[in-house]
Amino acid sequence: MTKDAPVFDGDSRAARREACVAVEEFNADYCAVLDDGDLMDWPDFFTEDAFYNITSRENFDHGRPVGLVYCEGRGMLKDRALAIAKTSMFGPRYLRHYLTNTRVTGIEADGTICATVNYILIETLAELPEGRLHQAGRMIDRFVPQPGGGLLLSSRIAVYDTLLVPNALVLPV
Repeated sequence: MTKDAPVFDGDSRAARREACVAVEEFNADYCAVLDDGDLMDWPDFFTEDAFYNITSRENFDHGRPVGLVYCEGRGMLKDRALAIAKTSMFGPRYLRHYLTNTRVTGIEADGTICATVNYILIETLAELPEGRLHQAGRMIDRFVPQPGGGLLLSSRIAVYDTLLVPNALVLPV
C-alpha cells in the first residue's frame, strides 16, 4: 500500500476505470470477510460516521428510509456484529456473495467515489444442502479514499429486489 490516499484524477473515463478497479478490489475483500464469517472485522470496512442500510426496492423507490437493517456510524455496525457473533441463535449457515457489474457513477471533488454493484447472496443450510437464493439486488455505495491507501465505505445501501426474504436475515449483505 502507498502512504498517500489514492488519487482519482477528476471524473474522467480513465479516473473512473481506476476507481472501478479499486472498488472491485475493496468488494472482493469485503465479501471474503463476510463469506468466511469474520463478522467482527466487518465494521472495519466503514468510516466512523458511515451509514448502512438493507432495504426493499419498494421502500427505496418511494424514499422510505426504513430497512431490515439500519445502522448509523461504525459503533452501530460493531454492536450489530457483536450481537450476531455472540448472542444470536440461528442455525448454522454458509453465505456466498456474488457481486457483478460494478459501475462508478461519479467521482466528487474530494475524491469520494459513487458506485453501484449488483449482488446475489446464496445461502446454504444443513437442511438445504443444495443452497438457495437468499437475496438479489444492488448496492449503492460511497467510498472515501484513505491516507494510508485503500477505500472505506461512508455509505452502503443494499436495495434488494427479492420479494420474499427469509426470516433469518441476520447477517450483513
